[in-house]
Amino acid sequence: MLTYADIGSRLALTILSALNSHKKLLGVIGLASVLVSSYAPPVLGQGQFFHSLLESVAASRTLPAATNPDIFTEAFGCGSAGATLSANLAPESYTLFESGPVRPIALSPDGQRLAVTNIPANCLEIYSVDNDQFSLEATVMVGMEPVAVAFKDNDEIWVVNHLSDSVSVVTLTGLPRVVETLQVGDEPRDIVFAGKDARRAFITAAFRGQNHPEFSVDTLLQPGLGRADVWVMDAASDAAGADRLVTIVNLFSDTPRALAVSPNGERVYAAAFMSGNQTTALSAEVVAGIKPLPTENHQGESEPETALIVQKRESRWVDERETDWTASVMLDLPDKDVFLIDATAALPTVTAEISGVGTTLFNMAVNPISGVVYVSALDALNHVRFEGPGETTTTVRGHIAESSISVLDGGGAAVFKNHLNPHIDFEVPEKTAYSADLVASTLSQPTALTVDPSGTWLYVAALGSEKIARIPVSQLEQGLYQPNANNHFEVPGGGPSGLALTAAGDRLFVYSRFSNSLSLLDTANGRVLANVDLFSPESDGIIAGRKFLYDGRESSANGTSACSSCHIYGDMDQLAWDLGNPDGDLLPNRNRYVSNSPRTTLEFHPMKGPMTTQTLRGIADSGPQHWRGDRMGRNRETVNGVLESLEAAAFKEFNPAFVELLGRTEELSGPQMQAFTDFALALTPPPNPIRRLDNSLTDSQANGLNIYFTVNDITGLGSCNHCHTLEPEANKFGTGGLMTFEGAGVDENFKVPHFRNAYAKVGMFGTSGRLNQHGHAGDQIKGFGYLHDGSTASLTDFFASPTFVFPEPRAQTESDVINFVMAADSNLAPVVGQQVTITSRSSAADIQRLALLEARAVIEEPRPECDLMARGVLESQRISMLMTATGEYLDANGVKYFPEALLAQARSSDNALTYTCLPPNNGSRIALDTP
Repeated sequence: MLTYADIGSRLALTILSALNSHKKLLGVIGLASVLVSSYAPPVLGQGQFFHSLLESVAASRTLPAATNPDIFTEAFGCGSAGATLSANLAPESYTLFESGPVRPIALSPDGQRLAVTNIPANCLEIYSVDNDQFSLEATVMVGMEPVAVAFKDNDEIWVVNHLSDSVSVVTLTGLPRVVETLQVGDEPRDIVFAGKDARRAFITAAFRGQNHPEFSVDTLLQPGLGRADVWVMDAASDAAGADRLVTIVNLFSDTPRALAVSPNGERVYAAAFMSGNQTTALSAEVVAGIKPLPTENHQGESEPETALIVQKRESRWVDERETDWTASVMLDLPDKDVFLIDATAALPTVTAEISGVGTTLFNMAVNPISGVVYVSALDALNHVRFEGPGETTTTVRGHIAESSISVLDGGGAAVFKNHLNPHIDFEVPEKTAYSADLVASTLSQPTALTVDPSGTWLYVAALGSEKIARIPVSQLEQGLYQPNANNHFEVPGGGPSGLALTAAGDRLFVYSRFSNSLSLLDTANGRVLANVDLFSPESDGIIAGRKFLYDGRESSANGTSACSSCHIYGDMDQLAWDLGNPDGDLLPNRNRYVSNSPRTTLEFHPMKGPMTTQTLRGIADSGPQHWRGDRMGRNRETVNGVLESLEAAAFKEFNPAFVELLGRTEELSGPQMQAFTDFALALTPPPNPIRRLDNSLTDSQANGLNIYFTVNDITGLGSCNHCHTLEPEANKFGTGGLMTFEGAGVDENFKVPHFRNAYAKVGMFGTSGRLNQHGHAGDQIKGFGYLHDGSTASLTDFFASPTFVFPEPRAQTESDVINFVMAADSNLAPVVGQQVTITSRSSAADIQRLALLEARAVIEEPRPECDLMARGVLESQRISMLMTATGEYLDANGVKYFPEALLAQARSSDNALTYTCLPPNNGSRIALDTP
């Protein structure tokens, strides 16, 4: 807390600077009393003294009046209203996070306005709607990666900012602007209004993050906890900030995603995102010698000892031979997918839970007439082993996951599942080409949903098929869906991800992510009536490469499968897959090893066993690709006059998977694979939500760091850091890209993996085999945990291996290292994305949060943490500024503003300033539209 001496010093510096430089100074008059009231109770005479002092100064020297709008530089409109600079001209100015759109468009209750989240531009775009046309009315800069939007009423919009862990409250009265920023849990995804008179906002977020009032790092080690939340906010009261919070409803699932509301507003439906499918991995030691055949490749080379994926069916855990492994499974997976919440209760609570809906749940919609709920999902087939021809074994080639729509009655008593591609014969020889008619009827990766006002038709956005499907609900509600290409509407741009129907149901608005565009369709015939491309700061290379992650028609011969069938939005699916190939050959291992490590894997066997899906985010700095590093980057090419990185060459070695795994007739062409490579290597991990926002460590984490770096005999090879190199300044986040001997219980050598997302793997407790320390763990939310195969449930079990020798007291030092790993550095500082809005209603906590953001923004060593933008409305003008290294704010015209003056101005009248910590090097583009 600032003392009065501090305030006096800051005021003196502000005044002297203004007098000496004659620079424009905002809101000097009354600044002292504003700051004093922010930090401490008024003391008789002090406020009057400062006020008199400043009035005297103003009288003696001419300063611009605080209410004179001419002293401000009018800021450019964000997004399509005025932003011009993209990564084509400033390559380092855009950071690709690839957050998945959830509810990116919404119509106002009166149907006169359309709100669109321009995700890459961090901008809310508001369009007026009239006579089959839409025109841009206004834009408002919100938080980073806005993925969902909802109208509270005709004059207020709430926007969910995925990377900022926030919700922007936007007023359309007067000059549209953010008037409040609500902090919520990590990676929020969706929002709806429900309850009596729709007075409550429901927001999904992960149970973690620096803004969560109940989360602590210790909860990451507790079994049996839900890792998903629904935040309930009072949307109608005069309360602000944390005072809006009604309750946080915890769900027994992994991170949540979609929400929907019953027609009467009394019930909210919340869906888990990656809920799993009751599969888990048994450790290699448990299944050694008794795994299903084959156990050798076509050359007769025996496979290494690996884990085995089993699935729960009718209360038994079985493999593909129906062998019963129940006695070996040390957990249970209730697989809760959709949760029903009483929206009208004083404290909303879960009233029912529904299982068996899907593996990855994208979105939901409610029939306005019947109250039936529709859920779009993928059903993963990870219990099926192997990729490749499948002539003598099973294979998932071309049939990785089934796109589906599940139907729930309003109370969740029944589930009817409809697979959207029943017309495809998946049992075909490798490189088989399908007829154009068959492919035209496929739907890949259904995401956004909406139901027409009559309750007759469900509109489905097929992210991987570049089209919208109009499906009779009568088919779906009986589980009798029949593909019909005549009811499929092609949309411009590709990657349809958001839908909004007019009240009459005759017009459909579509947001397409690939092209970042907006279209208007006639629902009678699918004719495109209007289309506009939103401004995007992304480079042409990113835009060109994106479709190769998602597009089923580009990726597979049958149009159903894509890389994103497993790498959901470029990330994980929280599953393991056995994608070995018995028809493959041994591959010489040419990778480098960490020093002191034995080298026992001289060749990579094609039957590698189960391996969890790795995130693509951050692969640009991780060395050879895949768990084993068997994509080694052996043939580096010169691209645009520069020798490509090892990582780029290694990623290109995945090209055969388009045939052997996705079922394409041939590999991508050289230019296509180059475009995909450029896109994939740009994907960036999010900031660590476990680390404190000021980048400090708890006592436990600090002790863990000390052990991590200094205990040199912890594994026999050296310190933790000897293998898991942590050197953020060199872009090493747990790996130097080298291989190592894995020790007892692991038959192969592996590349040392990074651990930037260790916190995201929490949720499985109950390891099979000798590392199990507590017997059967009961109900859990995940079936896969740590190590390459996901068979090790937790880091506690991982460290139980005799490979590790911790200092005494072992339990404490081990826990300290785990706590440190969970909070370890990522590519970006934890403060990136964080926000605060300052208005006349701001609290002392808001002012303290601003002080934190400003303190982190001037950090330069050991690496810059963030670029701080101040953007909003002052004296009825839109302004945008960027904090400089010296702590002042600079606008696009080079005019400087002092922090204290901006704070005082924001807290007066109807002004509002939102401060956002942007990724380093992004600030000039986002805040000033300059390189």
